[in-house]
Amino acid sequence: MSIDKCTFNEAKRLVRELVSAKGFPNNESALTQKLLWAFVELGEAADAYKKGESWDVISEELIDAIFYILDFIGLVEKTQGIEIDVDRLFLEKWRKNMERPRQYGQKRDIK
Repeated sequence: MSIDKCTFNEAKRLVRELVSAKGFPNNESALTQKLLWAFVELGEAADAYKKGESWDVISEELIDAIFYILDFIGLVEKTQGIEIDVDRLFLEKWRKNMERPRQYGQKRDIK
């Protein structure tokens, strides 16, 4: 695998490698923490945007959220003994959303 280009599944493996190498929480009790930290990173991205930070700063916060989400999925795999194909799930969800009507889920009568 080239580190310059990777799939979601490869990124998930790289994040799990990072977690192991750096000694981050890596057991079932950490699952909730991983999701909460992803939420915190989204908040940091919103705050950076609100403050007019550079797109690099905002994007880095969003990537941090993705790291936590991939870490969560990888930890679910480890603790539950299952495999989650993130690439397949992403494409399935993209296709499903492409079949939906334009601007689905948005309230139209905002006054």
